[in-house]
Amino acid sequence: MTMASTITETRDWDAASRAVAGAYFPHTLTDLSSGGAMTLSMRTVDFGPVTLGRLGWGADVSIECDYPGAYEVNIPLSGSLESRSPGGTVVSRPGQATVFRADEPTLITRWSGDCSVLGVKFDGDFLEQEADRILGSELRTGLRLPAQLDLTGAAENSWFRLVRSLTAQLREPADLLANPVVGPQLAGAITSAFILAVTPDEEAHPSAPRPRIVKRVLDGLHDDPARAWTAADMAELAGTSVRRLQEGFRQYVGRSPSECLLDIRLSRAHEDLKALGSSVTVSEVAARWGFTHAGRFSAAYRRRYGKSPSELVRF
Repeated sequence: MTMASTITETRDWDAASRAVAGAYFPHTLTDLSSGGAMTLSMRTVDFGPVTLGRLGWGADVSIECDYPGAYEVNIPLSGSLESRSPGGTVVSRPGQATVFRADEPTLITRWSGDCSVLGVKFDGDFLEQEADRILGSELRTGLRLPAQLDLTGAAENSWFRLVRSLTAQLREPADLLANPVVGPQLAGAITSAFILAVTPDEEAHPSAPRPRIVKRVLDGLHDDPARAWTAADMAELAGTSVRRLQEGFRQYVGRSPSECLLDIRLSRAHEDLKALGSSVTVSEVAARWGFTHAGRFSAAYRRRYGKSPSELVRF
């Protein structure tokens, strides 16, 4: 894996926009200053699935971005950061962080000229896979990140101090952070600490009661995931309509019944592949847990675990 560490200092608007787009996201940049003068100062290190950096524009600007395929956490070290998304308006200052969700269009309405930001970009698939691994759930409930973090809490502050100390080392283009041996370890540490900081204890260890119809179907899926379940089968088990069952799952689980079934099957297959290794074939494991097409199983497995099942069987 290739690591990259960069330093950018420029007063050219186009060059500044290109540099930030290359390190973070494509965007539309608007000058909100009266004089039109700007001095971008940006230092970043790319760990692959995680990008870490500090940047300031030296002028009031607005930025429109869709955050394709990745999450962004912007932490003002000075000044203020105002943004507007479908969830509402957020204003963050030192001691707070704004969270931009993957593939959710957001407008930074004002990035103040005196605002220096510590920016952390997470690849969406990587962050979600790590959340699955750390939280240890068969069901992918998805990351329900808040729009803003309070960094004065113990766990949040610990994570903030970690990333702040790392960005303080971004002084030279070729530094220790860009070392291909060190980088992946740091990416993992940054991501794990973030997940633990933003995930409430009750989400990490879910115990909240669910309506009877949802629990009944989840119990059935867990007991016999290899069965050729249909939506009608699940609704019949729950004693309700397909539509009402779908609504209940969306409200109380955050996933559809079919998505939950896929999660359970993948989890069981993953455990078999780890335990049995080269003594089984991917097709055998896929069939055992209700996957009728080995290719589709492999694609779903890779999306969840970041590698193909054959890579696990090989060793």
